[in-house]
Amino acid sequence: MKKLFIAGLVLFSTLNVIGQSKKYVTFEANIANRNGDVIKIINNGKIIKTITVNEKGIFKDTLVVDGGRSRLSDGVETTELFLKNGDDLKLKMDAKQFDESIVYSGKGSLENNILAQRILADEKLYDNSVLTLDDAAFNKLIEAKKTADLARLKNKKLDPEFVKIETENGVNAVAEISEYRQQAQQMAKLNNSPSPDFDYENHKGGKTKLSDLKGKYVYIDLWATWCGPCRAEIPYLQKIEEKYHGKNIEFVSVSIDALKDHDKWQKFVNDKQLGGIKLFSDNEWKSAFVTSYNVTGIPRFILIDPKGNVLEANASRPSSPELQVQLDTLLK
Repeated sequence: MKKLFIAGLVLFSTLNVIGQSKKYVTFEANIANRNGDVIKIINNGKIIKTITVNEKGIFKDTLVVDGGRSRLSDGVETTELFLKNGDDLKLKMDAKQFDESIVYSGKGSLENNILAQRILADEKLYDNSVLTLDDAAFNKLIEAKKTADLARLKNKKLDPEFVKIETENGVNAVAEISEYRQQAQQMAKLNNSPSPDFDYENHKGGKTKLSDLKGKYVYIDLWATWCGPCRAEIPYLQKIEEKYHGKNIEFVSVSIDALKDHDKWQKFVNDKQLGGIKLFSDNEWKSAFVTSYNVTGIPRFILIDPKGNVLEANASRPSSPELQVQLDTLLK
């Protein structure tokens, strides 16, 4: 009778533990220099949770996921996540150095730290210095990426679903980076040729043509209010504008927002007190100037010389130190 009682107690305890196992993710974060008051968690392409971040950049919440493939967005930046029900994940980061500062702890951190490392490594492969490499040097970098990706996934403690997803991500990333490089090489063919012109609405009134700016270097930012990475470059662009104020250069931001978002564009420029020349394109992605530069993604930056010729059809971003090095040389 005693043995039966003990056996029953053990069975009850086991069932009780199973019953108490979490069917949800606990997710908390401490975000310095947050970009906004809201974080959105996307799981398999659907927003499953909108979380409010307090003034100190802290939040803690729970969510139920369907499969591990997820993303986090703060409205400006985004990153990939791997979430499984039962995880107790903690994130610490600085939104000003988004990908570079991400560190996870808690249950689920092993996979997510590896994910953060892979994203940061992949980002470097989109640098202009990589895009200009010859085929042999580029292929060597790609092989090094594949080797590094495989090495990260050798840990036997990793969730099998994560390994499967990351293996797929690695293959897709190689294809995307290779396609991006091919497009960049096509863009480079525009260098040293006369730039196509535009005649766009100026936020301050009237219209502005590119040809009106001849005699000065022109740094063009193609962007849209809905584009998170574009908005992330704005603080860097403002610093660049301030540094080279009074120099022989104009900074022109061309919005390719839809016509229905014209008022939104105007309000955004006013609210953010954006400087430089702010223009609104005449036909979104189909604008003749945009299609002439084979623009398939934004942000996109273009540098034009005082004669109206293309210096860089795919110029460095404001956040890249390479841009200031180039401008310092041009604007001595």
